[in-house]
Amino acid sequence: MLLMEAIGSGLLGLALAGAAVRVLAKRLPSTRTVLVSGVAGALFGAYLTHTALGPWHNTLLATFLGGLGVSAVVLSLLLRPAAGSGRRSRRPPFSLPSRG
Repeated sequence: MLLMEAIGSGLLGLALAGAAVRVLAKRLPSTRTVLVSGVAGALFGAYLTHTALGPWHNTLLATFLGGLGVSAVVLSLLLRPAAGSGRRSRRPPFSLPSRG
């Protein structure tokens, strides 16, 4: 059962990463980085969900959803801002406002 969870979650992470590369190619780093991050996130999410639910649970769906959720979060961290979106800030990020 554990092997099925790992393989299924890895394939779901790969599919999600492939879809992200196809749709958001300009806003993501290299394809290899995205695919590896998607699979690694899904495997970690499946492990985390399996550990949280305990070893005797019988729901593959919960493990797959946990893996898919963590993979989506990891992939969202790789996104860059879209070119030309929004206003340009007058002050640099993480700066304190000046009293003038």
